[in-house]
Amino acid sequence: MRWLLLRLGGAVFVLWAAATLTFFGLRLIPGDPAQAILGGPGSQASAEALAQVRAEYGLDQPLFVQYIAQLGRLATGDLGTSYSLKTPVLSVIGSQIGGTLLLAALALVVAWVIALGLAVWSTRGGRVAAAVGSALEIVAAAVPQFWLATVLVLVFSTTLRWFPAVSTAGPAGLVLPVLTLALPLAGFLGQVMRESVLDALDAPFTLSARARGESEGGVRWRHVLRHGSLPGIALSGWAFGWLISGAVVVETIFARPGLGRTLLNAVQLRDVPLVVGVVLVVALGYVVMTVATDAATRLADPRVRAS
Repeated sequence: MRWLLLRLGGAVFVLWAAATLTFFGLRLIPGDPAQAILGGPGSQASAEALAQVRAEYGLDQPLFVQYIAQLGRLATGDLGTSYSLKTPVLSVIGSQIGGTLLLAALALVVAWVIALGLAVWSTRGGRVAAAVGSALEIVAAAVPQFWLATVLVLVFSTTLRWFPAVSTAGPAGLVLPVLTLALPLAGFLGQVMRESVLDALDAPFTLSARARGESEGGVRWRHVLRHGSLPGIALSGWAFGWLISGAVVVETIFARPGLGRTLLNAVQLRDVPLVVGVVLVVALGYVVMTVATDAATRLADPRVRAS
């Protein structure tokens, strides 16, 4: 019960911090929100129209009053209406979130497969395999997403013509965006898992399993990989939030609809309700995944449950 209460308290704090930082951060961007509501700088709205909009949306109130009013609306579940789309923010998010969640989930699965494969191969193939695996992990973790996306499009779309460059072209269009998100994450997870696997190979429970006559394959699958995957499980909540934020770059490069492109457009248009709504949804997804991975770690590791 105490564990659950702590997680709920942490979730409320994260959501409050996300809403607060986003609200004040947007106010630092040059531009007038009332102008954005009336269609942007190109609308040539009159001073009377701007004044009317400011009064209608409370933009003529002091900044702290606007902040408290927004927190009150958010506390009731009211995300407001998008300035630029003239549509409820919940409807906009509902129409875009599916594609982003699918992209992030597939990238997380692919990253896990690659990271586990590298960890197993590099820890049983000798010094050369360990050195090559470590180098691959470091390079993958350090590659910028926009550069990786450009290279993947150039090689697999323009040159080889294996996959389309536009992500809306059916299931094949998911391959390059998923790899763009998965490869850097796989490099990071692989480094963590490899060290954990190496520690598990020399741990007392591994030596005990070998002494009982278990095969090397059985020792690795039943004991070593279970222990080695624990850091990856613990980091999956953070990784999922990182993938959602990375979707801004990937969805823009591959012309894929989703929360990433929606957030980018909303920031450019100073669409405060839409930006806050998307950020809160991303923060909520991060909180949910963190709690889920924490629970999975407790199930996978008896020592955590005991503590």
